[in-house]
Amino acid sequence: MVTGGGLAEGMIAKPQDNRIRLVLVIDDFGYGGAQRQVIELANNLDPERFDVHICSLSNYVPLSDTLNHSDRRLHIIPKLWSWDFTVVARLAWIIRKLRADIVHGFLFSADIASRLAGCLVNVPVVISSERSSNYYISRTNLLAYRVTRSCVDLVIANSNTGAAFNHRTHGHELDRYRVVYNGVDTDRFVPRDGAPIRKKLGIADDECVVGVFASFKPKKNHSLFFAAARQILSRMDRVRLLMVGDKLYANGRESDDYKRRICEFVADLGIHHRCLFLGNRNDVAELYPACHLTVLPSLAEGFPNVLLESMACGVPVVTTDISDNAYIVPDGLVGYVVPLNEPAVMADRIEKLLTDESLRASFAKNARQWVEREFSVKRLAENAAALYCECLRGS
Repeated sequence: MVTGGGLAEGMIAKPQDNRIRLVLVIDDFGYGGAQRQVIELANNLDPERFDVHICSLSNYVPLSDTLNHSDRRLHIIPKLWSWDFTVVARLAWIIRKLRADIVHGFLFSADIASRLAGCLVNVPVVISSERSSNYYISRTNLLAYRVTRSCVDLVIANSNTGAAFNHRTHGHELDRYRVVYNGVDTDRFVPRDGAPIRKKLGIADDECVVGVFASFKPKKNHSLFFAAARQILSRMDRVRLLMVGDKLYANGRESDDYKRRICEFVADLGIHHRCLFLGNRNDVAELYPACHLTVLPSLAEGFPNVLLESMACGVPVVTTDISDNAYIVPDGLVGYVVPLNEPAVMADRIEKLLTDESLRASFAKNARQWVEREFSVKRLAENAAALYCECLRGS
């Protein structure tokens, strides 16, 4: 791991080959979907064609051990305060030393810093990202996006909904948008016996487990799930609710207050005794198979990795009809897509899967096959590589 700023120049090896030199920049390496996709991209792009480095704008890097060769490919350029413009100069220094051909920013701070640093050192291609849709953008952030708009050569979204939202909000020309769906490591996320982990968690053999894998932030809409769960628990008492995820790093998006409100809501519903709150975990690939199904009740998403991870593990899903979810989850084949904020409908679909073992087994098989065919990390890397090459040709 290399820390930017104050480094001796010789600490960053200068590339000596003809590979495409790609620098991926992200706000931090916490337990988020964007962070996991950056790692998958870096680990799966063809090393004979691409020399990939990652810059994190924070010292918070719990996922760094999942990045191959992180000791030489991960560079940390910590922001000292919210609007620390020295990050731009420090990032530009690293980009110049790496002789980057392409800089690709993920999430707000990294996106803006990538645009400015890329222009500062005249990088051939600067790429922006859109990882969500239909979310609130402050006036300050919107101004930062628009002021730096001319620095961007391409915007890569992970959903068609996200691309359309970005176009409406930021106004790039339509021909500057491309969509690359997320991918999941189908060698890591595999079907397995969930009984041992259920036993370890203190869950009885005769109990059904419904999982929610989501950070505590408002758009994840936990209240919809708990409202549906309350209806299910009124009819089925042998159900446990497995909650994986926690508050955002540094209370991002007022995550502390949101989690407090959700915990109060659960207590008011009288179902806290049926919940297991596990927080952030590094063993999610083992936790998915502990569930009979998983639920994503979000108000807004870009491309939710948790749906792919669950289905890759052979665990059916129930999710809200937002973003591109209706494509990600073929309804009635691998899981169910339900209307937003209708807890009775969500409860009905969850209960149907919990009580029909043969239906659940059919969905589980279909889900694994669907993800292997459409959403592997190999396909993610191939699609991204094609766009990177297209951009360089155009530049």
